[in-house]
Amino acid sequence: MLSRNAIAHAIAALLVLVVAVDARTDKATGISFPDARGGLSLFGVGVRRKGPIKIYSVAMYSTSALQEKLAKCKKTDKKTLTVLQKGVKEEGQASFSLNMNFKVGAEKMASAIADSVAPRHSGSSQDVEKLKALILKGVPQAGATKGTTMDFDCSHDSISVTVNGKAQGSVASSSLASAFCDVYLDDKCVSPAMRQDCLDHLCLD
Repeated sequence: MLSRNAIAHAIAALLVLVVAVDARTDKATGISFPDARGGLSLFGVGVRRKGPIKIYSVAMYSTSALQEKLAKCKKTDKKTLTVLQKGVKEEGQASFSLNMNFKVGAEKMASAIADSVAPRHSGSSQDVEKLKALILKGVPQAGATKGTTMDFDCSHDSISVTVNGKAQGSVASSSLASAFCDVYLDDKCVSPAMRQDCLDHLCLD
């Protein structure tokens, strides 16, 4: 039988895992994201800028297992970023949640995402076109207005798209899913603020 101290320590450990990453607000836009999505935990939030324009806020979600790995790393260590980048792909579970802060036309928004993914994708260009079509399918005719949400769930072998809470479909392509992760995590990522927020909140000082 477990002692009271052992039980207390076990409960404390569980509480640490539960509250390790709280719901956060992107300070640049005031847009908030929940601390969990689809069984995954919130890693970081940040803004996507185009010059002075704050286009949207983005949050990344992934597994508690990857959280635990990052919790042992120093955020200032160059290797830590590699742990994050490779870990997301190895886990095969990552979700990127976009919440619009500035109105963008449907075609322009879909093209912007497709154009970011294309040079990072090693597979067929048709995969990128399919992704673009799913975004266009979901975004209202009025465009991606302020408050429009887009969620991209990346697994080992596919990426699925949800717009304003409605599933639009998926593209079966491991390369496309990997490329989408790179859009937000590689050295030329479109939201350095989000990537840095992951390190700031999950890693050791």
